[in-house]
Amino acid sequence: MAVASDLRPRPAARLLRQALTWLARARTDGPARWELEARILISLASADAEVISAEAGLVHLEAAEKVRLRLPEGEPRKVLRLTVRLQRALVLARAGRWEESLALFETIFPALEVEVDDNGFLLTRNLNNRAMVHLQLNNPEAAYADLRRALGLAIENGHTLLEAKVRHNLGDCAQLIGDVPQALHHYEEAARIFAVVGSGPLPGVRLDQARALLSAGLSEEASRHLDEALPQLRSAGSIQQVAEAEVARAAAAILEHDYPLARKFASAARRRFLRRGNARWAEIAALTRLRAEASEILAEERAKPGPRLPGEFAKLAERLNELGMRDEAAVARMFAVRLSLRRDQVDIAARLLAQVPKPRQTTPIDHRMLLRLCRAELAVATERPRSALAQARAGLRELGAIRDRMGGLDLVCGTAVHGEELGKLALQLVLRRARRNAQGAKRMFAWLERTRAQVYRYEPLPVIEDPVLAKHITEMRHVQRTIQRTRLEGEPVKALEQRYATLQQEASRLGWYTSQWGKPRPVCTPDEVVEQLGERVLVSLVGYNGQLYSLVVDRGAFRLLKLGPLAEIVETAKQLHADLDALAPDHLPVPLAETVAASARRRADKLDGLISASLAKTLGDRELVIVPIGQLYALPWGALPSLRGHPVTIAPSATAWVTASSRSARGPVLLAGGPGVPGAVGEVRKLRDVYPAARLVDGANATSGTVLAALEGTGMAHLVAHGAHEPANALFSRLELVDGPLFAHETTRLTRPPERVVLASCELAMSHIRPGEEALGFAGTLLASGSSTVIGAVARVGDRAAADAMADLHRRLASGTSPALALAEATAVDPLRRPFLCLGAG
Repeated sequence: MAVASDLRPRPAARLLRQALTWLARARTDGPARWELEARILISLASADAEVISAEAGLVHLEAAEKVRLRLPEGEPRKVLRLTVRLQRALVLARAGRWEESLALFETIFPALEVEVDDNGFLLTRNLNNRAMVHLQLNNPEAAYADLRRALGLAIENGHTLLEAKVRHNLGDCAQLIGDVPQALHHYEEAARIFAVVGSGPLPGVRLDQARALLSAGLSEEASRHLDEALPQLRSAGSIQQVAEAEVARAAAAILEHDYPLARKFASAARRRFLRRGNARWAEIAALTRLRAEASEILAEERAKPGPRLPGEFAKLAERLNELGMRDEAAVARMFAVRLSLRRDQVDIAARLLAQVPKPRQTTPIDHRMLLRLCRAELAVATERPRSALAQARAGLRELGAIRDRMGGLDLVCGTAVHGEELGKLALQLVLRRARRNAQGAKRMFAWLERTRAQVYRYEPLPVIEDPVLAKHITEMRHVQRTIQRTRLEGEPVKALEQRYATLQQEASRLGWYTSQWGKPRPVCTPDEVVEQLGERVLVSLVGYNGQLYSLVVDRGAFRLLKLGPLAEIVETAKQLHADLDALAPDHLPVPLAETVAASARRRADKLDGLISASLAKTLGDRELVIVPIGQLYALPWGALPSLRGHPVTIAPSATAWVTASSRSARGPVLLAGGPGVPGAVGEVRKLRDVYPAARLVDGANATSGTVLAALEGTGMAHLVAHGAHEPANALFSRLELVDGPLFAHETTRLTRPPERVVLASCELAMSHIRPGEEALGFAGTLLASGSSTVIGAVARVGDRAAADAMADLHRRLASGTSPALALAEATAVDPLRRPFLCLGAG
């Protein structure tokens, strides 16, 4: 029984069968034996329903009922009658027969409320089970009422394991109504309890966490959760949950554009569901497989599907509708709409779209965005561009409302993926007009601001203090420091690295609801941007149809320029970045340094001709603000000949730049030096000549806690320490300090972040780019948290080059020169070895 309650159905079924065998061999007979046999059969029904099929479970329940009827009248017979029926309701629910399950629960509950006195255990458990059915039937209010009552009973009567299961379902309820941070909070509370009283349900919690992450667009994080949970679910023999996890993993693969992997997982899941006789889930898996196939075709702009796929979607929609799966049927029809439009079958597409019902309160955001996209694409096909833009505008506004409810920085960033195609369609429409006249270019600029880097519009809310998160961060710091020391001693570090990865995952999960983002600022209008720019020039880059374009805002005028082939520009930028990394070491042999530098100059010249040379002619000495696309965030703009020595600021969006520019750099100066950087401590002390009143944190005092506290309310912070960008989890990019890393994630906890930050470390201006040009990394996190300007490197930098560049930079900053101009003059001395960028306000 303990194994079964720990959600390990395969070993539970084996043990229960052994129990039946032993019972059959026993010579005893009578009420005690009959009661025990009935209870074993009831538990076996649950286990076999998971491992084999619902029908197998129902057969055991029939047998249990026959045994129960042999009992004399009395309490055991009465309780077992309720137990058999409750288990039947649960098995029906696990088979996807939710209406039958709910109807059975409703007939049982009046008796359950008055006839059973077991410290509330059976009532609590089945309030939880009925809530699960309500969730599947999109009845969140009824589910929530059951769960709140169940939670109170579980806590009151000390049913700790049940409490965890109720909290798990509370997470499902929150997810259904779109409250992802609250869902993740409930899941983590459940996981904490399961880890203590029985870890069997933990993989199921991870599965539901992954679903919540997918709804927030965090496919990479969801994939990691599912890859961790799937082997554990297989080991436990929970076939239903294995197959559900495979469907979720397929959905994550679709978001990551790994269509073969998505088809593989969806097909495997469908086979499992069919073997279990679960028709509803089998059709969901079929829908996921078809989605992968269709998404691969639709990702190619000029690809035309054959007649098979839209026909399969239309037939599947009918089957889903018959099964009462309204939202899933709508998705199938919407994919049929998009494929039909690709085949120029506009009438068929219009007829199919008319069959898609209006979204409900619980309709997922990705389904809502897909409906907007279908309407917009049909409007384009019927030559109604204004209607298409209206759909895009409404959809992005709806997505913004969902984003406003998100919690941590990761969640706010991730939602952009659901509006990515809708935003691209709108940009394509306005770009055609933007090439004709200035008014069209101005309109396109407004659309660009609606579709990129929305996370920088949000202000952090007060931090929710969580002792478990603090414990994880502290241990991560210790483990990372131990890894460095152990590696230097030549000892293996694999186990330590695995522990670090586990802690990072756990800390990420907690960070989704403990570091919240809210209070969205409105997107700036073109006129507001013009007013703030003054004499500056802003260039917003955009890729379209294989070309890179720049939308230039100059003294109130808007114009669109076609630059060059996007793929060639991106590849050349990657090659330049690689050259700069190779050129960084201080003591590179001269012949090698000359060869690498020559290669870097050739690539910089090529990029200059493709991107900036024509623009530079009109700049004069005016400052340039660049809003890049994701692939060009790491481009060292100062290395391009036309921009050498020219003040350049990189901003995630024009709105982010306007917001950052409105802040002033007031407050004390902080000079902090970490360990292990040659000359780092001396360099920091040397800057006291420039900033006599600065606070100095170096040597043994340069701990993560001291530096983080010193950053609070600082006007300018200069941080010298080794750094590392974590592309797989950008919020854990770090500065290495005396006691271990200071993580980007921790800077989100500052109530008054430093106004200006100089990161004299390698790569800490690097960013992980999410859909919607959402850039995350150490520098990006500081900007999103409220810092106005961050100066950092986008490539490796030699210690000597960094020290020289920083000395030049601060002499200029102290004299009142703006950060963008001060950095331009400091890097112009040797732009290939000083690949620093000015991010934010400039």
